[in-house]
Amino acid sequence: MKLRWSRPLTLLPALALTLGFATAPASADAPTVRSGWNNFSCKPSAAHPRPVVLAHGTLGNSVDNWLGLAPYLVARGYCVFSLDYGQLPGVPLFHGLGPVEASAGQLATYVDRVLAATGTQKVDIVGHSQGAMMARVYLKFHGGADKVNTLVGLAPDNHGTDLDGLTRLLDHFPGAKQYLSKLTPGLTDQIVGSDVLNRLNEGGDTVPGVHYTVIATKYDEVATPYRTAYLDGPDVHNILLQDLCAVDLSEHVAIGLADPVAFHETANALDPAHATPTTCLNT
Repeated sequence: MKLRWSRPLTLLPALALTLGFATAPASADAPTVRSGWNNFSCKPSAAHPRPVVLAHGTLGNSVDNWLGLAPYLVARGYCVFSLDYGQLPGVPLFHGLGPVEASAGQLATYVDRVLAATGTQKVDIVGHSQGAMMARVYLKFHGGADKVNTLVGLAPDNHGTDLDGLTRLLDHFPGAKQYLSKLTPGLTDQIVGSDVLNRLNEGGDTVPGVHYTVIATKYDEVATPYRTAYLDGPDVHNILLQDLCAVDLSEHVAIGLADPVAFHETANALDPAHATPTTCLNT
């Protein structure tokens, strides 16, 4: 049966704001290059020899999700690239709604493009929310382990989310979960206990050879409980923002969009040899 998209898709912008997955888009136009990133003529320096690929969160896109972090990293000498993934037909700007497995395939293609353009052997990836969890699918099932040095997750839902218990309500509405799975599989793939998450975490959270940093906030209202972000493995650094700055009030969106503490710790993870202490005063 052919799905009718018009009515449900008109609700997606409201859903984005209600669930807090992403900020409102900067404009109604298609995303464009901002502040020096997505420059495919950029060649990594000796100081920062790997390009950085940014993977947005659910209902985000390659520009709006990174208006803070991308210029921050460019100003520090990194070649920075960001992709759009998980697009649905007829839905502009609000991405990350397609199946996570397919999105991981898109990331694989994009990483290969960045490697070819920059002449490098490996990239580092920074993902916000689904972007970090989806990147782990790429590492485990799409050949990414040999092409990625470091994965940094900002408020990732590595073990699924219950949306503060709201997802459990789906069981009380017959057909609701199946309906969401058909319309927006990228959402249901992130619910605790999904097939994608079970496969991803079976046998261990990490793959050999990749350095993992997870940056979480106890005020996360989307990836809940916030400890769902944490990974277990031999090369994992789990960080809680409030352990670095007790007065940091960033929640799920702000940690990826505008939080200087998270940004500084991201830079530390990308260049641990030159890491500096992270405090409330970082800019």
